Amino acid sequence: MQLYSTIDKNHIVTLDKAVMESLAPGGGLYMPCEILPMDANFFSNLSEYTITDIAYHVTQHLVGDYMHANDIRSIVETAINFESPVIKIDENRYSLELWHGPSLAFKDFGARYMAALMSYFLKGSDRRTTILVATSGDTGGAVAAGFLGVENIEVIILYPSGKVSEIQEKQLTTLGQNISAIEVNGTFDDCQALVKQAFLDEEINGVYSLSSANSINIARLIPQSFYFFEAYKQVMPTDRKVVFSIPSGNFGNMTAGLLVKRLGLPVQRFIASTNINKIVPDYLSSGLYQPAPSIQTISNAMDVGNPSNFVRIMELYNHNVDLLRQDVSGYWLDDAATRAAMVEAYQSHGYITDPHGAIGYRSLDTLADDELGIFLETAHPAKFLDVVNPTLGFEINVPKALSDLSKKEKKAHYLASPAYSGFHKYLLDRK
Repeated sequence: MQLYSTIDKNHIVTLDKAVMESLAPGGGLYMPCEILPMDANFFSNLSEYTITDIAYHVTQHLVGDYMHANDIRSIVETAINFESPVIKIDENRYSLELWHGPSLAFKDFGARYMAALMSYFLKGSDRRTTILVATSGDTGGAVAAGFLGVENIEVIILYPSGKVSEIQEKQLTTLGQNISAIEVNGTFDDCQALVKQAFLDEEINGVYSLSSANSINIARLIPQSFYFFEAYKQVMPTDRKVVFSIPSGNFGNMTAGLLVKRLGLPVQRFIASTNINKIVPDYLSSGLYQPAPSIQTISNAMDVGNPSNFVRIMELYNHNVDLLRQDVSGYWLDDAATRAAMVEAYQSHGYITDPHGAIGYRSLDTLADDELGIFLETAHPAKFLDVVNPTLGFEINVPKALSDLSKKEKKAHYLASPAYSGFHKYLLDRK
């Protein structure tokens, strides 16, 4: 498998280099040089495959003979060993529940797969890799859980102070060992900017071997493709056209979905469902891409004003908005409408959504008569108790894995300013 940089298409690397470096020189993102449709036999046998089987076949198709089949099987069996059920809401709408992994969020797919893949690439090496990751909520907890105790890898997680839920914060600040957390007095976009600047800092790269676990890393996008196949399998057979509604922040899931369409899955279209940080819906409407400072909402994981993966989406569509509009439409809700969607889903169907999934659920009101909609329920609702409980008017059940976190002590380094100088000093002082 070869990948090129979105900044310089002549800069081509192998998978291990793309995964371990994460960002290309100059800040480019890596994209596969070739995306070929999967063999017809894969689709004819799809109903017989477990999600682990799907992960194996998709990975093997993408990497080719770059990795031995037995190594691929070992990686996916280690990483993708939990279910992602599709729940029928009504005749038109289904929920794809992606919170059945260890950290109760969809990020478990990417984080666990990346940890297993990086461990494979580092096997037999004495090289130590430092992973920098910015989180608006669930990425940090999933990465912390996925990489905890992994040999030769340390993780530094940056998160915006006061802009993640208490449970999310505890998931990334209480593990210790090779996991460190930095609480930044700023936004997610500030945290993301700090990570990107560190990758371009020659002094830091002189003392660290850096990588990232954000969706800028291609190793996150590959596993996020698996559950689109799994969801499609679970609603088959149907004579209706399948539509995926994707709650979107950094647009990693959307990029993975569009990759899946290129691989041959017959998806009719996708809905980019956002909160008032509606940069991409506005782009689809106007044709103008205008990043803006992020605005805090109750769907915090989507509080992104400059989505990193937008450049990958534009690469897939040759930077042509008209081509993109053929496959993707935009949709957004403010906080009041998001709460109303949560209430309606519960009162009408007895289904509890988290704030992000609620936007995806409501967007499926736009379905045509011949369409069937699947929205991604990206995290367990109990991760957002401060929103879900008062919105629904009662206390929902909290899984033990989350309730136990309240007893653990938070440990995080505090950056009083999002200026890069403070983060630069922190990194040097650790050495």
